Amino acid sequence: MIIDRVELRNRVELGLSRSPVVALLGPRQCGKTTLARLIQEQTGAAYFDLENAQDLAKLQAPQLVLSSQTGMVILDEIQQRPDLMPLLRVLADRSPLPCRFLLLGSAAPDLVRQSSETLAGRIEFVEIGGFSVAETGPAAQSTLWLRGGFPDSFLAENDVNSFAWRENFISTFLERDIPRLGIQIPSLMLRRFWTMVAHYHGQTWNGSEISASLGVAHTTTRRYLDLLTGAYVLRQLPPWFENLGKRTVKSPKIYVRDTGLLHALLGLSSHRDLQGHPKVGASWEGFVVEQFLSFLPERNAFFWGTHAGAELDLLVMMHGKRYGFECKYADAPGTTKSMRVALADLALTHLWVVYPGTARYDLDKKITVIPASEIAMLADKLKAGG
Repeated sequence: MIIDRVELRNRVELGLSRSPVVALLGPRQCGKTTLARLIQEQTGAAYFDLENAQDLAKLQAPQLVLSSQTGMVILDEIQQRPDLMPLLRVLADRSPLPCRFLLLGSAAPDLVRQSSETLAGRIEFVEIGGFSVAETGPAAQSTLWLRGGFPDSFLAENDVNSFAWRENFISTFLERDIPRLGIQIPSLMLRRFWTMVAHYHGQTWNGSEISASLGVAHTTTRRYLDLLTGAYVLRQLPPWFENLGKRTVKSPKIYVRDTGLLHALLGLSSHRDLQGHPKVGASWEGFVVEQFLSFLPERNAFFWGTHAGAELDLLVMMHGKRYGFECKYADAPGTTKSMRVALADLALTHLWVVYPGTARYDLDKKITVIPASEIAMLADKLKAGG
């Protein structure tokens, strides 16, 4: 099965057309290199893998080598050479501009900060995750949900092989990738934390409770949370709060970004395991949230909840309007009191309920039930102004 990631490629090419530097960021083994190699084939770009000894040897005199390039240069695993950032700033300021740079980075919490500070006004970021429903097709939706979007996991011969790949990914990520960033945290402790977050998937962050369970300070668990968020394996969805006269939740919601990794951490290797697990609804919620945020700007995305119990899974601000999304793992979702409260209190333009079925239907003038397969189409519509 060959999956052409046209949307991502277009976003990278658009970024390169208007910025001298584009950073393609995402977790390891999510398809960054494959996409970059395709761009290289089309453009004839020079390619340097900064984890390859031969390529590193070529860059012993980086200013001499990079300043002589024309067209495009791709630097893979840029987090291995943060010292190149000041040089890239100088090269990006040349006029006329003989060369543009595509940087690939993974598992580097400080990479965005470093590049933003050094290359301010010169760099554009494109985030890449696993496959989306739009890329795999609606027929593969249940497989994508169970196995997650990492290419090797999704495309595995069977569920057993997929689960084994994800187990190996988790071990390698914790035992090799994290220490290579200079972060000295015992892999067993970080795995315990990650597994515990999996059990809190879709809930608001409760650092004190998790800290007590792990037997560490709450500042330590917060550091772990930020580390795994920066490495693109966890998501912190911020709360939306304003003066509505109600006490609202002000802690972020936490998700394991890839549902395949979530299911591996929970020990769920098959659809049967997943269907019978108490986190099946939360897993579906995280799946839908990630699908939307692969198309919509993360900076405009929030969740909303009150201490009285009303909540909204996803709130998106686009073109001055507010749109709401509820994620329901049900055969035929209906209207709830919480939806009515969210519509009124947040002045939503519209609220969509996303479920795993195939039919679209209206619950109200401002509430529509849609299949998850329509997420990409709806996101495009919202980006275009509704």
